[in-house]
Amino acid sequence: MTKDVRTQVPAPQGSIPYSSENRALGVLVGFDGSQHATLALHYAARAAQRLDAPLTVVSAYTVPVGVYSTLASLPDMDEARIKKQMTEGTLDGAREYLKDYPGQVSYRAEGGDAAGVLVELSEQARLVVVGARGRGGFLGRLLGSVASALPAHAKAPTVVVPRHYRLPEAEGPERFAPTVSEQPVAVGIDGSEESRIAALQAAQAATDRGVALRLIVALPPIDGALLWYPELAPRGAEVGEIRKRELSRTLSAEAEWISRHFPELTIEETVEVGEPTGLLTAASRTSQLTVVGTRGRGGVASALLGSVSRNVLYNAEGPVMVVPKLEDPRLEDQPVGW
Repeated sequence: MTKDVRTQVPAPQGSIPYSSENRALGVLVGFDGSQHATLALHYAARAAQRLDAPLTVVSAYTVPVGVYSTLASLPDMDEARIKKQMTEGTLDGAREYLKDYPGQVSYRAEGGDAAGVLVELSEQARLVVVGARGRGGFLGRLLGSVASALPAHAKAPTVVVPRHYRLPEAEGPERFAPTVSEQPVAVGIDGSEESRIAALQAAQAATDRGVALRLIVALPPIDGALLWYPELAPRGAEVGEIRKRELSRTLSAEAEWISRHFPELTIEETVEVGEPTGLLTAASRTSQLTVVGTRGRGGVASALLGSVSRNVLYNAEGPVMVVPKLEDPRLEDQPVGW
């Protein structure tokens, strides 16, 4: 397979080495000229300013294999060159949008499938940003193919920016200044190593923003269990309260662990009755960023993106960051399992 034909998205193997010092592309954003891509571009520009990192704008193109019956049917120009020129034209739209951007920015037209290109480049990025939808696919889909595939395979935390994201009215360089908000950063945690890696990245995001970190643990409603254990019905409320107190103590241990690594960070602890997807979707309405791991405790172990993470991406009303299984030495003193 040549470098210009990146159509396969490799499955991640084990933990991913991750150090911001070795991620030269900084904040990587996919851009295809669509409205959703413009929202992602603006979010990425703000993120790069906050992180004091380079901004890398990428647009991808594919060249189908041509079959020509006669020499006369051969195109006058090399199709790959035409596609690349068209892609450079798309990037010109990003250049125009960022004309007042005060930071370092570079533009890349890359041959290959968009998701495959971004996955490959994500190994050199601190953060990857995409819009919830692009130009391709069915208009009725809630989440585009790239936004669906990328978080499961990326080698860096990936933010999916929804259509609800609002652009500022400011002009000039101030337009790209990081958002100032008191809304917290929310993260779901379930005691799995993946959720703890996500919590560490969420804690860093909250620290960078100067806001609180909200840890959310979901306690499934006991009603479902009563179908299988009807003898618990008379004590259902009591059993639920006992379990909630146990989870609160466990969550406090998680918060103490995070505090050891982020001593200045304010941490809010929340144990709520409900399904994880619904609770995190609700949290996305009042949080400036909602963070999930690629997988948690539930679901099929071989799935690359867990059902909770996938459903939160589909339903969230604010930006969602999906964190892959990154190497992190801070896991060495993580709490005992739940």
